[in-house]
Amino acid sequence: MAGKRHRGWRTFLTNKYLKDKEKIFVEYDPEYPVKYAIFITEEEWVAFVAQRRDENFKKVSATNRKRASNPTYAYKKGRLGYARLEEKILDETKSDATSLPPHVLWKEARVGKDGTVRDDVQHIYDECETLSQSISTAEDQENRSVLSRALNVPEYPGRVRGKGHGCTPTSLYKNPRRRNPSNQEVMETLQALQAQVLQLQKDNERYRCMEKCSSQLKETSEKASINCQNKFPEGISSCQLYLSSPTYRLVGKGKVHNTSGDLLHHRPLPDGHLKASVDVVLDKDALLPIPDIVSETTFLRDAIGSFVAWPLDLIFIDDETPTKPASKDKGILRHNESVASQKEVFAQGSQQLSQKIGSRQKNKRDLPVTSLPKKGAFVPRYQISLETLVDSSDMATAGAIRLLDMEEDIFGYSCTETIGKEDLEHIFRHQELGVGVIHTYIRFLYDNFMRGNDQLSNRFRFVSSSLVNKALICREPDSCREYLVKRFMVSSTNNLYLWPYNSGCHWLLLAIDPLKEVVYFLNSIDGEWTNYPDMKQLVDTSIKVFRSQRQARVPRTKSSNITWIKVQCPLQRNGIDCGYFVMRFMREIINMNQIEIPITYFDEYKCAHYTRLQLEQIKEELCQYFIEKRLII
Repeated sequence: MAGKRHRGWRTFLTNKYLKDKEKIFVEYDPEYPVKYAIFITEEEWVAFVAQRRDENFKKVSATNRKRASNPTYAYKKGRLGYARLEEKILDETKSDATSLPPHVLWKEARVGKDGTVRDDVQHIYDECETLSQSISTAEDQENRSVLSRALNVPEYPGRVRGKGHGCTPTSLYKNPRRRNPSNQEVMETLQALQAQVLQLQKDNERYRCMEKCSSQLKETSEKASINCQNKFPEGISSCQLYLSSPTYRLVGKGKVHNTSGDLLHHRPLPDGHLKASVDVVLDKDALLPIPDIVSETTFLRDAIGSFVAWPLDLIFIDDETPTKPASKDKGILRHNESVASQKEVFAQGSQQLSQKIGSRQKNKRDLPVTSLPKKGAFVPRYQISLETLVDSSDMATAGAIRLLDMEEDIFGYSCTETIGKEDLEHIFRHQELGVGVIHTYIRFLYDNFMRGNDQLSNRFRFVSSSLVNKALICREPDSCREYLVKRFMVSSTNNLYLWPYNSGCHWLLLAIDPLKEVVYFLNSIDGEWTNYPDMKQLVDTSIKVFRSQRQARVPRTKSSNITWIKVQCPLQRNGIDCGYFVMRFMREIINMNQIEIPITYFDEYKCAHYTRLQLEQIKEELCQYFIEKRLII
């Protein structure tokens, strides 16, 4: 009805202001109707006049007037209308029906005062009667009505031919028309089909993989397998992970779990393999011996912080010296050695040098607490002292570990962090850091800055890298999202959640403010967050779920707009320092006590690169914490 009124209003304006008495368009510019200024602005009036004077509009208007002036089947009931005509017929016939078929009403509307029916009208009516016997009501309403078929004209949406103004298919047939599925419904159906196909592919691949493993194990000597398994101490031991193809080389470090009845991702371990956790990757292109079909993980770098199955003969406890299997090659040529192996050679030299520096304190266990010397005269006293303690304790033996309790307030759940000799060696030799060292430094920050300080402890919180990392995001995205949402729900005021994220072979830091829906991205290699799509999707989804659970009202323009800010933080100049940079980022953010991180980073700590001294200070704090907590003794 509103559309009909609006069309009449525009026709009135056209006839009154744009046409003369003979209904011909005037040549001059019509005056602006000041009387209707409250409804029409001058700009709208100029556009209206231009549209009405357009030649295409005039052509369409003339065609419509001609068609309306001489209809093929003229309506004969004047102003009575379809609705009142239907009521009149039902009253006269005293019928119990509530409505008439459209073609019956259409025929009655074209009967003149003398009661005669034109032949062409009667022909259409008869054809409708014939069609109504062969077409069901459902087919009628889902496609074209019998009246439209008989007239051979299209059926316009939202109306029913022969029933008058205001009658729609929904109101006539008492149920909605079948509509085409929306884009979202099509995408959901497509995703469901893709998930089914992917599951079938995974099941097929898993079956093929199990067959392959079985055939390989049959070729392996049973005696060799038993000997390999017996050489590992029971429990958890720090180890080195090797691969034999395409070259025999060290590819990573971690911890081997030699426990009877141990499972890997709720499944029994393949024969001839042990469960190993990956802490550090030395060869970023190394493949897993057995790919994880569930998470589709094939590279070792994607399994950091997770467990994998590793062949027994390619695992070596830290104090063992691996020997290359006999072959035609006499050792590893230096120019063919991997970068990771060259790092090991350099690290051994560094260790020998540090042992010489600390030789005077070799037998001292009581360590004086000293402040850091000035730049230029820096000596890593706590590192040397801690290394001395390690060498004189059981930590120097294979498989020795220390357990560090992590309180519930730190990560939102109570847990125990395992520290092995290898983790300490990474600090002494300035190598890539594992999850254990990063979490230990988080415990240091909590104990020394946040414990007892309600302002800092309520403002800053941490996210566990063991529960949310690249491997788990690919394998168990739902559990990662649930943990993040549960962590966010703790906050009642604005909090900044610090999350050290490991992408496989690189550490970066995310600082998340879930209430303001802002994510600060600190990457020491100047990469973009778009390089980590799985991580970004997890964070965005978790914030949206958190928004929904706290029933927050967000403007529609921002409903899918979570702000990501790339902070211009200091950059590293090698491929090792990322873990140390992340630890210093966290310390400086907490020390500044600010929820918002400037895009250009804090003025007090702004620099292009951290110096070696600034990184050594972080290592000194960490080593001092190990000593004061008496974790080694």
